[in-house]
Amino acid sequence: MGEHNVQRLDNEASLRDFARQLIQDVRAMEHMLAEGMFETDIRRIGAEQELFLVDERGHPAPIVEAVMALNEDPDVVTELTRFNLEFNMTPQVFGGTCLSQIEQTINEKMAYTREVVRKAGGDVAMVGILPTIHISDVVLDNMTRMPRYFALNDAIQRLRGGQAQYQIRGVDELYVKHDSIMLEGCNTSFQTHFQVAPNEFARMYNLAQAVAGPVLAAAVNSPILFGKRLWQETRIALFQQAVDTRSSNLYIREMSPRVNFGTSWVKESVTEIFKEDIARFRVLLTAEGIDDPFAALRKGDIPKLKALMLHNGTVYRWNRACYGVMNGKPHLRIENRILPSGPTPADEVANAAFWFGLVSGLAEAYEDIADVLAFDDAKNNFIAAARLGLNAQLTWLHGKRKPAPQLILEDLLPIAQNGLATAGIDDADIDHYLGLLAARVEHGQTGSEWQLASLAHMSKGTRSDRLDALVKGMVERQEKGHPVHTWPLAELGEAASPRRIRSSRVEHYMSTDLFTVHEDELVELVACLMDWQRIRHVLVEDEHHRLIGLVSHRSVIRYLTEYDSERQSELAVRDIMVRNPISVTPEMKSFDAISLMRKHKIGALPVVRDDHLVGIVTERDFMHIAGQLLDETLREEE
Repeated sequence: MGEHNVQRLDNEASLRDFARQLIQDVRAMEHMLAEGMFETDIRRIGAEQELFLVDERGHPAPIVEAVMALNEDPDVVTELTRFNLEFNMTPQVFGGTCLSQIEQTINEKMAYTREVVRKAGGDVAMVGILPTIHISDVVLDNMTRMPRYFALNDAIQRLRGGQAQYQIRGVDELYVKHDSIMLEGCNTSFQTHFQVAPNEFARMYNLAQAVAGPVLAAAVNSPILFGKRLWQETRIALFQQAVDTRSSNLYIREMSPRVNFGTSWVKESVTEIFKEDIARFRVLLTAEGIDDPFAALRKGDIPKLKALMLHNGTVYRWNRACYGVMNGKPHLRIENRILPSGPTPADEVANAAFWFGLVSGLAEAYEDIADVLAFDDAKNNFIAAARLGLNAQLTWLHGKRKPAPQLILEDLLPIAQNGLATAGIDDADIDHYLGLLAARVEHGQTGSEWQLASLAHMSKGTRSDRLDALVKGMVERQEKGHPVHTWPLAELGEAASPRRIRSSRVEHYMSTDLFTVHEDELVELVACLMDWQRIRHVLVEDEHHRLIGLVSHRSVIRYLTEYDSERQSELAVRDIMVRNPISVTPEMKSFDAISLMRKHKIGALPVVRDDHLVGIVTERDFMHIAGQLLDETLREEE
């Protein structure tokens, strides 16, 4: 949604007026299509690169204002959060060395952006979801100070009618509630654009839908969110829920989320997509200066279709139809939003080459993909690839099922190669980029697999140190530019210097795998939990997961020594627990939490967020951080 001067629809009159403008824009597009006004004799490609800004430890760095104050490139722009950036690339004719030219542009802009960001005290990371991001990073204070973002957040929250619930299951499970669209800022992508002629749009768009699953399976780079291992491309599940406006109380009624894959093949025209989105999704925003498109046409001008594009920018199809004007001529594009950012520019262009080649190659082979592939199979492939990456089983033409690597290497890469060759792409570019993708699939090391394997490799470190090392290792490897299938696994030694330890928060060290009891349960059960799980503190919560007490190992020892067996059988947890124990929030600085524990001479701190128990930190968790802080203090005194 590139329009800046937007506002909420605050009354019925403005809603009706904007709806009228939307309808006029659709009718104007239909008129332009009928009159053959669109560009038809050329195909162009383009791309948009999204990035994370990170600090010395590899954590989100909300420094976008400082970065933009130093920036002199108009293609480098802000995104939703203060720790994201985006830069756009000039469209190129689809042919010759366009692919290597795109990579060269990305590398040049990455070098420039990295230099500017480092002057502002940060660095950049190319990844679909930053592994070190925490819930305390996605607060409204970190939303970029632009009216369009706040207006969009207000509109979506109004339709939701309350907090959004996020639930994603993978190796681990995430369940969290949040009160803004800021979780969308956990995602960054590498968006590719493919300009096609109006008369071929439906066919080409359907092909883009058909290949989404296999392309994503090879490109996954977002397996970790809030320290939890979820989908291979968790962006897909997270983004859908981040801007979802549906109620959870509608029983079996079918409703599409604003982020969606679509409901069926497109039959004839691009306007089918726009009409469906207008029919299904409430208008969220309006803007000033929306002109009458037919008035522009009568004057011989090309209308901007501003109302239609504004609404289109609030509906997030994974393959999105786009209208634009270039050199005074209107055109249509397919915007591919499925690809994550990173791991390197070379990997990104390899993903793009695979996608461009597949769409082009299948267009040469099939007049209508719907004749050989069911839409539900294409959609299921997309979800399976997002969940499992190269481990997915995919259904391809005529209902044949194959493991993703086999399908890609045996069936799809030859089609992509033919599609690129037919389009006149340079042979060296074809061999290089499709060769990179083939090597990645053969090695089985996507960006996601590298992240997960690196975490497992660093199993002896704390969760915080492992995630820090993961991002720091990622940033270093990205700057070198070697493709991800050649990357060695991250090592704990790559974590940041302890000189930044004072900025760490409780959520970086707390344990979220809790063993709790209710106050009416047996004290003996607490003793058994401590023995079986080798823990020294058990938290007491009510049926709503609110903290009400804490039992320490000292309380249990006292219970065992002071009461005989008959009296022990009568005691409940409430009789020995500490009521209303001192607790902290996830956002508290680790240094402050350690000081609190020392001041009150306690060995554990329950962690509470929004009145609910979410974790615990103990003296054992902070033992190594205390050593780092001591080393830091001694160095400062030298």
